[in-house]
Amino acid sequence: MAPDPGVELLERALAYTRGALATITPDHLALPTPCARWRLADLLGHMEDSLDAFAEGATGAIGLRSAAPAPTDARVATLQAKACNLLGAWAATTSPLVEVGGQPVPVGTISRLAALEIAVHGWDVANTTGHAAVLPADLAEALLPTALAVALEQHGEFGPPVAVSVDAGPGRRLLGLLGRRMVVE
Repeated sequence: MAPDPGVELLERALAYTRGALATITPDHLALPTPCARWRLADLLGHMEDSLDAFAEGATGAIGLRSAAPAPTDARVATLQAKACNLLGAWAATTSPLVEVGGQPVPVGTISRLAALEIAVHGWDVANTTGHAAVLPADLAEALLPTALAVALEQHGEFGPPVAVSVDAGPGRRLLGLLGRRMVVE
């Protein structure tokens, strides 16, 4: 079976987020994030849990259970290691479907959701640490269909959509669909 095209998106999302993770210092961990009611340490714990679930998905099933996150002082290094493992697992997957909560979901859907989650939370991290890294336009454009599907379903994964200007670029449109407000474009 040929590798899923979502794996390439996943690789790009991980590269973008790796840059955001490099901006974190211990002083940032207590700062509020664009994710309502979450401090950066909480967001990093969620990101670690998501990486675990998406890596599990590469084996053909996501069990929807959570492991305890790494200790706060080791979380960034743990996230970096898990990101590498995630990409390797998805590059090697041969299953056309992933079972999520007992329901079969196409591999491409899960890899694109993983890329979206990772990229948006990378933006959250960069914003929180004051590095406001803009999502690369080509990555955002490729993720827009998935972001739109997530926004239309609205199961609480992200915030409710916010209005953006008509001439907003793909990164701003993607972030707006997922409830992110930007101070500067």
